[in-house]
Amino acid sequence: MEPKTLGLIGGVLLLLGVAQAAVYALRRRTDSGLDPAIIETFRLRVRAWLILFSILAAAFLLGSTATVILFGLIAFWALREFITLTPTRPGDHRTLFWVFFLLTPAQFVLVGMAQYEIYSILIPVYAFLLMPARTAMAGDYKRFLERTAKIQVGLLICVYCLSYAPALLTLDVPGATAAKLDPGWNVRLLFFFVLIVQLSDALQYAWAQIPSRHVIVPTISPARTWEGLIGGVASVTLIGAALYWATPFPPWMAAGMSLVVGLMGFAGGLTMSAIKRDRGVKDYGMLVEGHGGVLDRMDSICFAAPVFFHLTRMWLNHLGGSEPAATTTRALSEAVSILPL
Repeated sequence: MEPKTLGLIGGVLLLLGVAQAAVYALRRRTDSGLDPAIIETFRLRVRAWLILFSILAAAFLLGSTATVILFGLIAFWALREFITLTPTRPGDHRTLFWVFFLLTPAQFVLVGMAQYEIYSILIPVYAFLLMPARTAMAGDYKRFLERTAKIQVGLLICVYCLSYAPALLTLDVPGATAAKLDPGWNVRLLFFFVLIVQLSDALQYAWAQIPSRHVIVPTISPARTWEGLIGGVASVTLIGAALYWATPFPPWMAAGMSLVVGLMGFAGGLTMSAIKRDRGVKDYGMLVEGHGGVLDRMDSICFAAPVFFHLTRMWLNHLGGSEPAATTTRALSEAVSILPL
């Protein structure tokens, strides 16, 4: 990694280390006047971020292949957590074998090989057609549509959507665009994306603590408020603009991308909370202390990654000025097609 990338990652890790030391100091003081529950929540978040960004930094040092493998393992575990909460029948077992040991590895292998034309359609086209057929061959028709749809949703969110995060490292750009970009731009862009998603979640939680609270969907997520959404997204938009130097975007574009990431992260968290309510559980797992499972930490990234990827691809094609207008239009259509209606 070149100096600018090392400075970005090192600065974030240093700030997290300082934040953790400050939290431990506050825990020892009994006269701080702060709610101990909020301090403990913040401690657990900082600890989870420190682990996440340290692992991500180590993967960056090992290269893009190691980073793609890391995200592939995260996707595998997240899908496992999702399927664990989903009732299945013996007739689904062969399909699940395909999903875990064929489709999931294939998706990330194609991402690592930069085969955009294939990995962009492998799951939403070919897998979604073959999976119901394989399940039907088992001869079990009870709750067939429900069972098939649940497996497809899990594969779409946990594997397909998440794979667009490491796909930023293998994003193919026109030659004219590549000449304008600094070395290591794609590594910084992936780190920027993950950082903005995590900051958005944290700032939405922080803004939601203000006294005047208007809950958005009380039956699904009582902790998500309009104050938290607006304050958190606005804050992360300003932070994204300030970090434009770590991206191939100008300040206004970095702000806009951060705004989109914040909104999509919110949509991901709310959607996955609805699924947990439906299944009657609080968390998807217990792997991360105080934060449930992997999917509880990755839900925002899963929803934001494909939108961020396609908008970035559109911008880079526009920046190069060598791609036909049809390419830009197609990339924009791809981005819009996966936005929530």
